[in-house]
Amino acid sequence: MKKLVVLFGLLVPSLVLAAGGSNVHLDKADIDRTDQPSLQRGAQLFMNYCLGCHQTQYQRYQRTFEDIGVPLDLGQENLQLTGEKVGDYMKSAIPKEAAAKWFGAPPPDLTLVARVRGADWLYTYLRSFYVDPNRPFGVNNKVFPDVGMPHVLQELQGVPYDQHEERMIDGQMQSVYVGIKADGTGMLSADEYDAAVLDLVNYLVYLGEPARLEAESIGRWVLVFILVLFVFVYLLKKDYWRDVH
Repeated sequence: MKKLVVLFGLLVPSLVLAAGGSNVHLDKADIDRTDQPSLQRGAQLFMNYCLGCHQTQYQRYQRTFEDIGVPLDLGQENLQLTGEKVGDYMKSAIPKEAAAKWFGAPPPDLTLVARVRGADWLYTYLRSFYVDPNRPFGVNNKVFPDVGMPHVLQELQGVPYDQHEERMIDGQMQSVYVGIKADGTGMLSADEYDAAVLDLVNYLVYLGEPARLEAESIGRWVLVFILVLFVFVYLLKKDYWRDVH
């Protein structure tokens, strides 16, 4: 029984990553955790388009505002949209039972989604919705086929369509998938939409490890301390052993 429990524990992360997966090439997300303007734009997108259904229940508003360089009063005025206190956890107001009924399952908490899925997966996923009349919300996703989530960023991107071209392959004309293209009705251009998604992914990566930059900074100083300490320890060792032949 113990062996089975250990085996299950080792398999769970792989199963989570594989769920909803596909063989679609993942685009590189060139995120920068030190880019505070990017994190601020990402936080604004998250609060406006994601927090209505998803939540990050292990992160507080105050911690987020302080880390990404947003004054508390401005954060409360512009990023806290449902009247919570600045010290509250970032929870969704949607009832779990209703969400399960509407979407087939309660929307997952996104605090650690970047650590589970990876930045490249999220960046590609949010740019891979396309029109599919057979789905409940009228859209599907290349990275996560048959996902039960609407395309919440559609007003920014426009209506995205699955693009195919007729090409000669082995002497026969065949329909070849060439990508996804929006119809131009969105608030952003294609490049602007990609940049906005990158900001949102950058923010989600920050949420997964809010203390990452601080830990890296402390780690560098620890290495410097160890190096200096090594010099003194070496000199002390030489002094202890100088009369030993």
